[in-house]
Amino acid sequence: MAEQAARPCCLGWDFSTHLVKVVAVDAELNVFYEDSVNFDKDLLEFGTQGGVHVHEDGLTVTSPVLMWVQALDIILERMKASGFDFSQVLALSGAGQQHGSVYWKAGASHVLTSLSPDLLLHKQLQACFSIRDSPVWMDSSTTVQCRRLEAAVGGAQALSCLTGSRAYERFTGNQIAKIYQQNPEAYAHTERISLVSSFAASLFLGSYAPIDYSDGSGMNLLQIQDKVWSQVCLRACAPHLEEKLGSPVPSCSVVGAISSYFVQRYGFPPGCKVVAFTGDNPASLAGMKLEEGDIAVSLGTSDTLFLWLQEPMAALEGHIFCNPVDAQHYMALLCFKNGSLMREKIRDESASCSWSDFSEALQSTEMGNGGNLGFYFDVMEITPEITGRHRFSAENRQVSAFPGAVEIRALIEGQFMAKRIHAEGLGYRVMPKTKILATGGASHNRDILQVLADVFGAPVYVTDTANSACVGSAYRAFHGLAAGTDVPFSEMVKLAPNPRLAATPSPGASQVYEALLPRYAKLEQRILSQTPGPPE
Repeated sequence: MAEQAARPCCLGWDFSTHLVKVVAVDAELNVFYEDSVNFDKDLLEFGTQGGVHVHEDGLTVTSPVLMWVQALDIILERMKASGFDFSQVLALSGAGQQHGSVYWKAGASHVLTSLSPDLLLHKQLQACFSIRDSPVWMDSSTTVQCRRLEAAVGGAQALSCLTGSRAYERFTGNQIAKIYQQNPEAYAHTERISLVSSFAASLFLGSYAPIDYSDGSGMNLLQIQDKVWSQVCLRACAPHLEEKLGSPVPSCSVVGAISSYFVQRYGFPPGCKVVAFTGDNPASLAGMKLEEGDIAVSLGTSDTLFLWLQEPMAALEGHIFCNPVDAQHYMALLCFKNGSLMREKIRDESASCSWSDFSEALQSTEMGNGGNLGFYFDVMEITPEITGRHRFSAENRQVSAFPGAVEIRALIEGQFMAKRIHAEGLGYRVMPKTKILATGGASHNRDILQVLADVFGAPVYVTDTANSACVGSAYRAFHGLAAGTDVPFSEMVKLAPNPRLAATPSPGASQVYEALLPRYAKLEQRILSQTPGPPE
């Protein structure tokens, strides 16, 4: 460890659903230290499963705040025991699971500013929270509050225009409204409400850290164009909410120097800067080094799109956030529930359970699939709200089945056309410099990536994103140090490892898919008009 110790570095933290993780990144942007604490395995006394407690109603999902604090204690003590040289840390930043909220009890700010370096944090903060179990992103118990919030602003579309998303049960404003309504005494005794990200930053700062614009966009409370709290949304959720939230700040802000607690207990330098923490999804955008026009596609159990947007268009699906690395721009998230499980089902049914046969089917069928289009939603889709399998011939006639190879291409082309159509619905446009970054299980299949490149008309790269939120936080710490010098984030991360080119668009692909995309969109609307909506 001695050889590693004399390296000026930034730390990147991730307070995620099931663990707290840290990486140290040196000035050449190499990761040279990492560690994590898993809540279920390392903090058995809290009795979590997957880092959370699911309550009896099956809808309420929380995590103990002190578990997060204790996990931080454990990591820092381990780092100290390993000989990590904290004196070399120039700055730190971090990420938190989005939407979760922490409720600091009246008087907690005094405790934060007067911590004793002789005691662990969790021993000193035990009485600091008015709500000991924080609602987290998996919670879906606030449907009533969601409908009230939408009604207060003139409907779901109006709320989306204002805050970047229609009302979602996991979004923080609706969670705060529920706590105010069901536990008014605890709410009255709360002096500050943090997101998980700003809560973690507050621990390092020794005072309340502000919420950043990017993570603040996941609350149904922030006007994403003006970057101020929406007064009508605040009033619809709870009284005196603005003073409990504090003013939001740009995501690259240096929010202060590290607390003297960390200087005295661990040897951090007094000048170590704390850069605003943000949400895990925005931090991942930074970790993947997305730039204007780029798109990241995570091909997992569910498929997720990360988009860099210049001018967002409000929609009833997806989420628009302020961009964490460029204050003038935006990012969007789109989630598609029928991801890898759907691909595996069609593989089993049409390719004898073999990925190599699946790939062969993609190679042996032509781009555009002879005009045959398919929609495959074995579970109710999020984007859009459709269920079932729907197949159409080149003449737009609904058919009950396709030959095996045609079925496979219809699935993959359909999944990627849907992604492009819905991305464009949020204002995304493919640019000449667009790169697509593919991650997740299906990103190992070159033939699937070839279809992705063809449908979007852009090169596809693959990258390792196992630590993207953590590493992105360290990159953001370096960027925060340079804030005020107008150095763009893309310049700061030039030395970071580059993704590997995996597929480029085939000749003629753009003509094929530019013709197919409007047809696919119309058929989707046709199915949607015939599909009953999900139950309330």
